[in-house]
Amino acid sequence: MDRENIRKELQCVIHPLNSLGGYKYVVVCSWYRGQWILSRHRNRDTWETQGGHIEPGETPLEAARRELQEESGIENAALYPVCDYYGYNHLGHANGMVFLAMAEELGMLPESEMKEIRGFYPLPGNLTYPDTTPVLIQEAENRKKLLE
Repeated sequence: MDRENIRKELQCVIHPLNSLGGYKYVVVCSWYRGQWILSRHRNRDTWETQGGHIEPGETPLEAARRELQEESGIENAALYPVCDYYGYNHLGHANGMVFLAMAEELGMLPESEMKEIRGFYPLPGNLTYPDTTPVLIQEAENRKKLLE
């Protein structure tokens, strides 16, 4: 199975915030002026939230802030923890934490694996993780409503 199909096969189960522990990943659902800000990887034609591995010694919040900047260029954003998630596919599983980024401005996308960012509402059909991204965005949407 190729990496694209592995991404499409990824599933997740939502858990209450701070209930899982042993976090390996963070996902950042970024909101700016009425739209979800998604990133497009240089090697794909699909859209995804910002996020990635938590580096050794990083907290999930630190990882979320770093991944947000690296994959979107957003530096000025309030970050709110949303929930934990258990992600899995036929290759394995890992725990992660989801954050909501309320961006105050968009920055310049740094030289990275991402080619571009774009705002969407509703989400586009061509998502890198079609089964997980809508679930995680919905959780972030619920958290956003609590802040309004």
